[in-house]
Amino acid sequence: MNITAKTKICMVIGDPVAHSLSPQMHNAGYEALNIDNQYIYVGCKVDVNDIDDFIKGVRVMKIQGISCTMPHKIAVMPYLDEINEVAKKIGAVNTIVNDNGKLIGYNTDWLGIITPLEKITTIKNKRVALIGAGGAARAAAYAVTSKGANLTIYNRTLEKAQKLVEIFGGTAFRLDGLNNITNADIIINTTSVGLKNKNETILPKKFITKNQILFDAVYGNETQFLRDAKEKGTQTIAGVEMLLCQGVEQFKLFTGHDAPVDVMRKILL
Repeated sequence: MNITAKTKICMVIGDPVAHSLSPQMHNAGYEALNIDNQYIYVGCKVDVNDIDDFIKGVRVMKIQGISCTMPHKIAVMPYLDEINEVAKKIGAVNTIVNDNGKLIGYNTDWLGIITPLEKITTIKNKRVALIGAGGAARAAAYAVTSKGANLTIYNRTLEKAQKLVEIFGGTAFRLDGLNNITNADIIINTTSVGLKNKNETILPKKFITKNQILFDAVYGNETQFLRDAKEKGTQTIAGVEMLLCQGVEQFKLFTGHDAPVDVMRKILL
């Protein structure tokens, strides 16, 4: 890298954030396009209770772009100057662009969901089950319902799942209703289960069938969720695909350049 005082800073914020591969992915892209003197991408652990102070720091330091991961995708929204229409519909922001002092919120997570899925199947009329009801689940719900899927949401707190159903349609269940999930064509885990402990899973293996597609938003080492699916002969999509596909759009929003997808995929894998 060829960093100078003119280099613009981009970053990912989360809690935890040390596991994030976004810095490697984005910095590899900057280097491939020979713009690593213009941009650098770092990670920053931010407590959700400090998000107000963090945004003040973004304005003072003129941070160029921020990627938001858990638990900031919803919490950050009141502090932004503008939120684009898709992010408003989703109700969560994973991307913030500093446009000459105006902080604009976007959501590219939905592309991270729909792009890998549409490479292997059509979504219209498919029965899609989401596990979780947080920011990533909102993006997934928007992604699949915008393509005509029939949605079911499972969550520990039924009320949170019902709120998403009110927005995107479908049916809500508590996690103790997972026996119904065997009817799903596609199952997407949007919870953080499997992030800290790769041997932990949100979905009992007995509810997985070989005719399904299982998509885990958690990335890094292969999760138990995906290992169980592979043992059943089920088609799987790893979280790294979501990271890559949402990051490609993020890259362009931050820099104005088309992302070098092959380079970014290689560094992730």
